[in-house]
Amino acid sequence: MGLNSINGLQLKKMVIAGANELNDNRQLVDSLNVFPVPDGDTGTNMSLTALAAARECEKDNSLSIAEVSKTAASGSLRGARGNSGVILSQLFRGFSKGLEGLEEAGTLELASACRKGVETAYKAVMKPKEGTILTVARACADAAEKYAVEVEDIEVFLSKIIEEGNEMLLKTKDMLPVLKQADVVDAGGKGLLCILVGAFKSINTSGEIKLNDNTQTPMVDFSALTSVDNSEITFGYCTEFFVLQKNVPDETVNELKTYLTSIGDSLVVVADEEMIKVHVHTDHPGRAIEKALTIGALNGLKIDNMRIQHTNKIDFTATNKEATIKATEKKGTGFISISMGSGLSEIFKNLGVDEIIEGGQTMNPSTEDILNAIEKVDAENIIVLPNNKNIILAAEQAAKLTSHKNIFVLPSTTVPEGIAAMINYDATEDIDTSFEIMKESMGLVKTCSVTYAVRDTSFGAIKIAQGDILGMLGGEIQVVAKDIAEGTKELVTKAVSDDSEVISVYYGADVDKENAGKMVDYLKEAYPHCEVELHLGNQPLYYYIISVE
Repeated sequence: MGLNSINGLQLKKMVIAGANELNDNRQLVDSLNVFPVPDGDTGTNMSLTALAAARECEKDNSLSIAEVSKTAASGSLRGARGNSGVILSQLFRGFSKGLEGLEEAGTLELASACRKGVETAYKAVMKPKEGTILTVARACADAAEKYAVEVEDIEVFLSKIIEEGNEMLLKTKDMLPVLKQADVVDAGGKGLLCILVGAFKSINTSGEIKLNDNTQTPMVDFSALTSVDNSEITFGYCTEFFVLQKNVPDETVNELKTYLTSIGDSLVVVADEEMIKVHVHTDHPGRAIEKALTIGALNGLKIDNMRIQHTNKIDFTATNKEATIKATEKKGTGFISISMGSGLSEIFKNLGVDEIIEGGQTMNPSTEDILNAIEKVDAENIIVLPNNKNIILAAEQAAKLTSHKNIFVLPSTTVPEGIAAMINYDATEDIDTSFEIMKESMGLVKTCSVTYAVRDTSFGAIKIAQGDILGMLGGEIQVVAKDIAEGTKELVTKAVSDDSEVISVYYGADVDKENAGKMVDYLKEAYPHCEVELHLGNQPLYYYIISVE
């Protein structure tokens, strides 16, 4: 006798099995990720999104399919990573809306929910492209509606959906030039079908129904993409974040979409009762962040340089077609640093940091994030550099929860303090002495930070208007100005003394190299007794971070 309806517990089992199936195949899906550029890793992003939904479902023992689907949708939105992950979360969300009020569902109800999921996902994407996960999802919904009136057995129903989804997935290869060039199917579509295959396996206990999966694809040789110049990438920074604001009006969400469309593309903006999830490709992530801050506080901020990702992907495959993972000897001392901005992260890596945790102002990493990084560092002793006073406690908590490694939390409150500490690390000394040397070196650094006011306020006797340039020395506001350059110059005068020797300028994502160069030229002329260095920080929110030593 076939399965003619499913309840909440059965859907829970299907969601968990689907997430696990995708997780098992994430490397394969990652290897297909060539559209529109290597924007993160599609398999990994979708897997993390699906696993977030599964983790929430594990806690939900409701028999109601409506309740469990709502739980899955909520978990997927909060765990959504990357463009494909956000779209997947919207498929979950629409599917949930299609099941509202139901205790269980048969093929007709499931088909209706599939259609609602596709409609929700298409609405979330400003400029939907065919040949993507959306196309495969729509084909699955079409198949669901076709077979729902022919069969009641959900195993047969789901197997037919997967078969027709696979047929459409094969067609994606001819829908987009970049897929045709690399001779691969769409990565997001493949990831979606992995989830459906896992769900099918969880209910196909008899094994009598076999799937016709004709899209088994080997790992991809990206050398076919070497002719694609990364200058063809219109917008260079993949920017993601949550806006933490409840029940945001539709007109506010639409206004945000319109603005982000004017400065970028690949836009996905979705909102629920608790927050707004944003994914956009732009050359000005700071502007996107500034606009979002007018709505609410931010969390989960992530900015990736896609042009670097594109080049790295091609360079790797062109020279390492049979790359292997080489075992490394266990280190005596390892390092973990919190950093915001690809340029600053690269500086820390060059100084010997093993693991970088993206974070900083408005995006403080959690204790769990730090614990996860600790597990990745194979060293007897690990020094953690929080580089922000609001992250020190989380780092110390992570240290207390780690018993199998020696964790040392360096109380660095700014990025320049962390950089100075790494520069002064002495591997010839024992860990306690090295730690003290690093700690002492932080006291020789003054940190200047140049940002902007997100609202009207006052600081003591100083009146501050939204948009004013704020110059901070350490953590204290010292300068309020209308012009970035003038505010920066005034701030540096408060930090430089006759004993100062080095001024290091780290320019942010919203400052171009030409203007940063002009600032350095001014500082060299104004302070001839100091050596002035310029570095790309690419940090959000802060136009300049400047260290004076």
